Amino acid sequence: MKRMLISIMTLVFLTVSVAGLMGAEKGGNSRKGKYTFRKSCRECHMEGGKAQELSPANKTQAQWDAVFAADQYKSLACKAEWEKLSAGDINDIYAYMWDHAFDSPSPAKCK
Repeated sequence: MKRMLISIMTLVFLTVSVAGLMGAEKGGNSRKGKYTFRKSCRECHMEGGKAQELSPANKTQAQWDAVFAADQYKSLACKAEWEKLSAGDINDIYAYMWDHAFDSPSPAKCK
């Protein structure tokens, strides 16, 4: 009985670990995303910039999901800037925008 319980607990632990790693692989790094957004996008997307003012709190998490899932960002005027970014950079920006969206537990408070 003890052996079976240990086997079951080990299996559950491995399952949770693998699921966590898979989730971490898909998601980006919000801190890196904030840096990348500020470095690559903020110059145009600020008050008085060439593009519409933008911060994570401009959209809800569902709206950010739609923007990144449908690759809507590829059709923007700044398409050339997006093409310079790696897939990892884009995932990081997405994580930053989603984590600090209007309806998130920690929305962006300053622009």
